[in-house]
Amino acid sequence: MNTGSKPIISENNLLTTIAWKINNQVVYALEGSIFIAGAVVQWLRDSLGIIRKSGDVEKLAGKVADNGGVYFVPAFAGLGAPHWEQHARGTIVGMTRGSTSAHIARAALESIAFQTLEVLQAMEADSGITIKELRVDGGATVNNLLMQFQSDIIGTRVVRPKITETTALGAAYLAGLAMGFWNNMQDLEQQWQLDRAFMPELKADKMHELIHGWNKAVKAARIWAEEL
Repeated sequence: MNTGSKPIISENNLLTTIAWKINNQVVYALEGSIFIAGAVVQWLRDSLGIIRKSGDVEKLAGKVADNGGVYFVPAFAGLGAPHWEQHARGTIVGMTRGSTSAHIARAALESIAFQTLEVLQAMEADSGITIKELRVDGGATVNNLLMQFQSDIIGTRVVRPKITETTALGAAYLAGLAMGFWNNMQDLEQQWQLDRAFMPELKADKMHELIHGWNKAVKAARIWAEEL
């Protein structure tokens, strides 16, 4: 979250970072570090073997209407923001005899959205600003099922650009700006193009039920870290 020319020290376990520096003017941001997000799909592919390639996860997850009560907390290297619990470990809860690989795949995708929700809630608490739009990037954002669920669970419009590798693109923009290829930030703003916008479709009571289930699953993962 862009916080402007003055750094804001988070009171909700986020990181204060430098977004960029142009013409000796530094712009700061609040950052929420999540250790395992899109990489959970790689784990499904390489370690669990339930998909052959990463793109297959959407089709597999789409075979079920919902997570069937299954929640997956991918704390393979502990939990990042806003929990910062290094000893937590990956946890799958809520499984029954009827749970399938599709439920696990869906729960894995949903874990990305739930973790993002936690960071956004912390950002809203720090800034006092209600987030009205989430702009997304990265390889996982090409997954329409995930993007729709992300919009549903945060109750906010989610926007995907045509170029999803925004980190690399941003570095190229800064280099072009420094070399004079672009004249100013306004030139860069005109480069951005919309691919698709996702609007929330989930009813509020169902959204709160899912978030409650996720919070219980995170609690289970954190209990693992406790000394008994």
